[in-house]
Amino acid sequence: MPAPRLKSPLPTPATPFEPLVKNQRAPRSIDLILPSMKKNLLFLWILVAASPLLAQPKWDLKQCVDYAVQNNISVRQTDLQSRFSRLNYLGNKAGQLPTLNFGSNAGYRLGRSENPTTGVLEDNNFFNVGMQMQSSVSLFNWFAIKKNREASRLSWEADKEQTRKIMDDISLNVAVSYLQLLLAREQAKVVAVQVAQVRAQLSDTRKRVDAGVLPELNAAELEAQLARDSASLITAQTSSMQLLLQLKAILNLDAAVDFDIAEPPVQLIPVMALADLQPETVYLNALTMLPQQKVNQLRIQSAKQSIEAARARLLPSFSAFGSINTNAIRFKKEIYNQVLNGYVNSGARVNAGGVFFPVEVPNVSFGNTVVGYFRPDKVGTQFNANLGQSIGIGMNVPIFNGRTARLNVDRSELNLEQLTLQREQGERQLKQDIYRAYYDAVAALQKNEADKKSLVTAEKAYSFAARRYELNLLSAFDLINSQGNLQRARIQALLSQYDFVFKMKLLEFYRGQGIRLQ
Repeated sequence: MPAPRLKSPLPTPATPFEPLVKNQRAPRSIDLILPSMKKNLLFLWILVAASPLLAQPKWDLKQCVDYAVQNNISVRQTDLQSRFSRLNYLGNKAGQLPTLNFGSNAGYRLGRSENPTTGVLEDNNFFNVGMQMQSSVSLFNWFAIKKNREASRLSWEADKEQTRKIMDDISLNVAVSYLQLLLAREQAKVVAVQVAQVRAQLSDTRKRVDAGVLPELNAAELEAQLARDSASLITAQTSSMQLLLQLKAILNLDAAVDFDIAEPPVQLIPVMALADLQPETVYLNALTMLPQQKVNQLRIQSAKQSIEAARARLLPSFSAFGSINTNAIRFKKEIYNQVLNGYVNSGARVNAGGVFFPVEVPNVSFGNTVVGYFRPDKVGTQFNANLGQSIGIGMNVPIFNGRTARLNVDRSELNLEQLTLQREQGERQLKQDIYRAYYDAVAALQKNEADKKSLVTAEKAYSFAARRYELNLLSAFDLINSQGNLQRARIQALLSQYDFVFKMKLLEFYRGQGIRLQ
């Protein structure tokens, strides 16, 4: 009876068609044998001593989940998004603090230009340097900055919960693949037991046929059954190996890595009582425990804060500002000698005793001899002398800006409505999934109990059939049929048992407890 196709591997046992008798080597002399035996024994001792160091530890479910979460690309991408949201929150949080900026400039002016220290146009070449510092702070903007900061904080919290959701989804996928691999290996073990039983029966039947007790047909039928069961074993082992590769892919492990899992008996996997997992109770817990529900709620709260911030920007805002600045110049101007060329009438007169006399002034011209240089004060002195300050209060009234502010409010309100609908849809789908999982678990429990009884019945039937076959009261065909029934019952019992465990673990997952096999 071919085994159902599974999804992962067992360490491949020896092929069922391995020859019973192996080729013997030609005898060698004792002188050649003893040194070879010593070398082989030494090599065997080294291999046994090093085997604990070379053994690859088997991973349990927790180790698999931890590794998958740490190395999964989707988790790392959502974590990056969360970190971006954190930076956005920190930026909005810092937006309520005063701004303070410092600036400096320096340059060289040629020809006729304004003296920055006096504001007078001069024909001079000079080097100028200036420094300024400005500060501003928002006094009142109807809490727009505060609401925007709170919206970004809630968005950051939502992104962190989104990362948790991705981690939970990966954990669930790993657990499903892990259980499928366990089931596949158990099925392969069942088929291997069947192969061993048929091989033993074939050996016993062959002896009895050779003794003339049984007809050759009995041995032929058992040989055909052994071939079918051997093919089923190969299929089961291949499926098991494929499932191991699938688990490696989920864990983001290289296919060539030496990797294996621990195999806890399914009977020892703890499950909660079904009575403690009533669907309505599980649903209420899921609303508060599952990350996706928290994500929906946080995004709605963030959208509400964004609406209030957008509405606040429709109103006037008030701010205070202040600045301080100073400047200085540096130049060197030549001073030439003065030459007296006589006196000239200035056009003015002076009254001296009733007599008016003309006023003459010296007629002076500059010579070509440089007698000195004119330099402004030191830079530090100029900075102190030219220091200027300003302080004030500003008001910004949005009157018309292309309806940008109003459209931002409308967009924020539509976003809130969309998020609310998404939350309602998510809660309805969650409730439907939980109730479906509960009823599936109830059906799986009932089927598991029925398959256990069926297995007990099949084992008794096969025991009776084997005894009758030993007494030559049953044909090989009927014995093979009984063996097939037993094998199907064993595999079906395994399927139903693992299916029940998975259904219960899914309910525990919805309840917010994660998935544990120990």
